[in-house]
Amino acid sequence: MSQPTQKKLIQKTPGICGGNARIRDTRIAVWTLVSFQKQKASDEELFRNYPALTKEDLDAAWSYYKQNPQEIDQVIADDA
Repeated sequence: MSQPTQKKLIQKTPGICGGNARIRDTRIAVWTLVSFQKQKASDEELFRNYPALTKEDLDAAWSYYKQNPQEIDQVIADDA
């Protein structure tokens, strides 16, 4: 996924989701999706639980995590 496309799908806004990376104009944090994925949730399960998500959203979330694993893992650890 190209950086410009990912930037449109992944946003960081102070005061929304604690300023953490989130999916476009939603309050679905990337760390939340990654945490569920680490607990073996399938993409289909995520689509059922978050009907506003698209395949492109999940692709952007996984790509963001691949590029920023320490950031996301730290947020997950802090939330535990």
